[in-house]
Amino acid sequence: MTTINQFNFKNFRALIRVDFNVPLNDQLEITDDTRIRAALPTIQKVLKDGGAAIIMTHFGRPKSNLQSVKLGAEDKYSTRHLIDHLGKLLDRPIQFADDCGSEASYKLAKNLKAGEVLLLENTRFYEEETKGDEEFAQMLATLGEVYVNDAFGSAHRAHSSTTQVAKYFATDKKMFGYLMEAEVVNAEKVLHQAEKPFTAIVGGAKVSDKILILENLLNIANDIIIGGGMAYTFFKAQGGQIGKSLVEDDKLDLAKSLLMKAKEKGVQIHLPVDSVAADNFSNDANIKTTNSDNIEDGWMGLDIGPNAIDAFSRVILESKTILWNGPMGVFEMTNFSKGTETIAKKVAEATSNGAFSLIGGGDSVAAINQFHLNDQVSFISTGGGAMLEYFEGKKLPGIEAIKDASDEIPHGSR
Repeated sequence: MTTINQFNFKNFRALIRVDFNVPLNDQLEITDDTRIRAALPTIQKVLKDGGAAIIMTHFGRPKSNLQSVKLGAEDKYSTRHLIDHLGKLLDRPIQFADDCGSEASYKLAKNLKAGEVLLLENTRFYEEETKGDEEFAQMLATLGEVYVNDAFGSAHRAHSSTTQVAKYFATDKKMFGYLMEAEVVNAEKVLHQAEKPFTAIVGGAKVSDKILILENLLNIANDIIIGGGMAYTFFKAQGGQIGKSLVEDDKLDLAKSLLMKAKEKGVQIHLPVDSVAADNFSNDANIKTTNSDNIEDGWMGLDIGPNAIDAFSRVILESKTILWNGPMGVFEMTNFSKGTETIAKKVAEATSNGAFSLIGGGDSVAAINQFHLNDQVSFISTGGGAMLEYFEGKKLPGIEAIKDASDEIPHGSR
């Protein structure tokens, strides 16, 4: 498999699939450009070599097709709102194609000179994109001479621009971008090369969202810390009283099964011994600390308690590899943020002591950023759903489309 550092883009038009699905405010201004900045090294490599960059991305989840958009529907999903910001970051003008496959856009792409950048309209304005349509993919492929996939956040989608398009490029003319490569290398490091002890921190609302990742982690982790709303399903499964805490009653047997499998495999499951409970789902609710398996009726656990924080912290600080996916509580509310904040700080501390830490999932990443610890962990994944599926042991179509059957995962070329 060709790596991006091996390839010289001089005089080539590179069709680059990125994930520029960034948030906008009411004035259609970008409020967080993390995903755009993450793809800059790949684009800059192409331009520095003397190539031209044709950038395609999805943007939101529009329901309209391109024709209705041009008549004014769902303009907020047009990638033209990204032009000015991208131009500033790359320090050059950005050309724009208001579609992805007309004769006009083909000419714009064909006439690009070295160092020039063309941004295509939102690929999801075409229903063919999400269907993985072959003809649409082939049309996209005509725009470039080399294909670079740098959109890990969409790697689990078998869409035309992330997967099918790669079929129309020779093996030596398709590759991962720097971001995609880093995502794969770091995920593989945790999955297959983790230094022990390996601790997985899994949080969030529902056990059902994390079933497959938990089952896969039972084969590779030494310790699994479980927090967030999903913890109360485990407590109820063991006969605990959880008040009106979040619970999935149809997953109680599954929770019991996971606990049993962990015991059989010698994996230590750590549940929060105490919780910060509230009498209402509100930052202004009445609050008290209680044992997590003995929460009174009318009360709900919204954060892990001080004893749980201490216990979890000890495990984290003894770890050599840490995977974190999901918050410990409703950290968006200040009265229930201490658990997630402290765990984030302990992950950063363990990292400074030599552990390797990978943070993935939208809420975990948001927490790391909120507490200003993003530069104190080893790697932050840009792909929530994609990373989750990767750690569930699934093959991601966007990655498989670039790899040959005999390929090894790259060890990093940057």
